[in-house]
Amino acid sequence: MKKLPELITAQVQEAFAAAGFDPAQGQVVVSNRPDLCEYQCNGAMALAKSLHKNPFEIAEAVKEQLAGNEIFAAVDAIRPGFINLTLQPDFVRDYLVKMLHEKKFGLELPAHPKKIILDFGGANVAKPLHVGHLRPAIIGEAVKRILRYAGNDVTGDIHMGDWGLQMGLVITELQERKPDLPYFDENYTGAYPKEAPFTLEELSEMYPTASGKSKAAEDASPEEKEAAAAYKARALEATRLMQDGHRGYRAIWRHIMNLSIPDLKKNYDSLHVSFDLWRGESDVHEVIPGMVDYFRQNGYVHESQGALVIDVTREDDAKELPPCIVLKSDGAALYATTDLATIQERMREFHPDAIYYFTDKRQALHFEQVFRAAKKTRLVMPETELRFVGNGTMNGPDGHPFKTRDGGTLRLEALVNDTGEEMLSRIREGNPDMPEEEALRTARTVALAAIKYGDLSNQPAKDYIFDLKKFMSFEGDTGPYILYTIVRIKSILRKYEEQGGDVKGALLSDAASASEKALALQLTRFTEAVESAVSELAPNRICAYIYELANDFNSFYHETKILAEPDEGKKQSYIALIAMTKKILETGIDMLGFEAPEKM
Repeated sequence: MKKLPELITAQVQEAFAAAGFDPAQGQVVVSNRPDLCEYQCNGAMALAKSLHKNPFEIAEAVKEQLAGNEIFAAVDAIRPGFINLTLQPDFVRDYLVKMLHEKKFGLELPAHPKKIILDFGGANVAKPLHVGHLRPAIIGEAVKRILRYAGNDVTGDIHMGDWGLQMGLVITELQERKPDLPYFDENYTGAYPKEAPFTLEELSEMYPTASGKSKAAEDASPEEKEAAAAYKARALEATRLMQDGHRGYRAIWRHIMNLSIPDLKKNYDSLHVSFDLWRGESDVHEVIPGMVDYFRQNGYVHESQGALVIDVTREDDAKELPPCIVLKSDGAALYATTDLATIQERMREFHPDAIYYFTDKRQALHFEQVFRAAKKTRLVMPETELRFVGNGTMNGPDGHPFKTRDGGTLRLEALVNDTGEEMLSRIREGNPDMPEEEALRTARTVALAAIKYGDLSNQPAKDYIFDLKKFMSFEGDTGPYILYTIVRIKSILRKYEEQGGDVKGALLSDAASASEKALALQLTRFTEAVESAVSELAPNRICAYIYELANDFNSFYHETKILAEPDEGKKQSYIALIAMTKKILETGIDMLGFEAPEKM
């Protein structure tokens, strides 16, 4: 189904051609002065320069060609050369009716869906999720839902960090605490215990402790620096042994995975974030040697200061890009190695048209190196799209990355729980008669909307201030405001049905007021918002659209006695209009990864 601006543009382009002008200049856009008109064309201004004519005369000539056109209620030529357009209410009504009968409100779906892999989440096992994990998780989840809604074949992969130094640190710390465990006895040949020698809480504490021991402060004594260096060396050796198949260390690794993954799933579930694949760096460990041999055999790599590297600088680069290091001088693999091997395996197994990565924008250089290396070494097809979507940081009121009051990194679970508790107190205050179980459920739902919308309404690459008070407000550009709008519509529709009305059978009529027509026109712009979000991989486009839609509904609501309207035809039309508004708002928040309660 063609978008409304396309239909209007076609009419105006015909008028340009009929007036003897270039039809390409008949492009129509939404008016930036809605108090004057609904759409506008500025093509006469551009033509005037090239034809050396008065732009107002061009606009007048086009206006004459549009006289009597059935889709326009008014066409005005405005000095110095703007063409202002106002649509006939019946044309808008017919378009909405067609949207309702089309799949996905008329969104044009691809004839050949793209196969896309999304790499997002990027959690490290053995570490609890913290607020730094929030953005790539919920941005990636929203993009996954948006791309799927638009008809693409999308696979989400968490790509866990499960094979690096954090494993060696945990193993080293466990050995310090419990040296008599069989995992550290080189002569032990029996079966290892099925139960882990630590709880999830102990595991969550062991990693930061071990990490602290491996680092020395700048003002540390020589003895402290030596101890830290020795501890890190032990952890690096433990990591190497674990990766090389040390029997005891692999058993500890399995214990870590068995405890960490269910906890990760629980935390992601609380955010309505899910993954199709739960794979990590360990899944490609065995294919790295073969990939490196392939690089060597085809002359893609060379040695530089003992390391094995791929040159990725291009002739058109303004400055030289550092080479992509495949193996360090000691033969150890790096993140780039793992990412290249993962790309190779994804191409082998899924043959994707595109792979999109969502993580901190400070990793832009890393991914540029990896993408160029993947293209140069032909791990991907020439037409395969590799794209990095870097996210900015979630900052506290001081403008620095969000911290707890004592300066620590806030756990993601605590953020979700604290927001839920705060929202529960607000709901109890505003609706004291709501049953406790319903209040708890509603609080969780609204709190999630507050967190996710507060984040997603920003451009992905933009840093933003996490202002919980602002995000939880029921007014302004917030998640709770969007939900409150949906709940308000639900309440009206329930009351209409209680009065004997049939929501599904309600028929749209021509808009009779400015606010009614503004709401109708906003509904027609849904597919434009989705297409924009898809092309830019930007959930904030959906946020901006549903916020404008909610505003237009509330303007209409405050100016219109919907249920008290005595004219049954008008009342039906109001009901049909707001029922469609509810459907599109609910579709929007579903793409963003949250839902609306029945009451608030």
